Amino acid sequence: MCLLIAVIAIIILAFYMVYVPHQPSQKPQRLIDLCVQACKDVAKTRNLEDGPCLLDPMPQDPDWVCDVAHWPRQAIDNQPENQCQSYRNQTSHHFIEVTPDCGFIRAV
Repeated sequence: MCLLIAVIAIIILAFYMVYVPHQPSQKPQRLIDLCVQACKDVAKTRNLEDGPCLLDPMPQDPDWVCDVAHWPRQAIDNQPENQCQSYRNQTSHHFIEVTPDCGFIRAV
């Protein structure tokens, strides 16, 4: 009987993990919104095609940085000298990337 209950519990858990959509936690979504807004603010006075680091680190959470990258990504985006210094130095462990026109790419 215990084995049957364990098997049913595993099936339910597997179903939940595969079929129930997961929302990002509120913190990354809030930081994404702040990064996109920072991008829009900077883009008013500067061309962002060179992929600048916008928030290094993000003042709302120093474990994150906000960076501009190409879309689709180019090899140049992966070069350390083109990444935020806080991320390169490992004082920040997560990054949010937006396009030069401020579209969200990813949060890692």
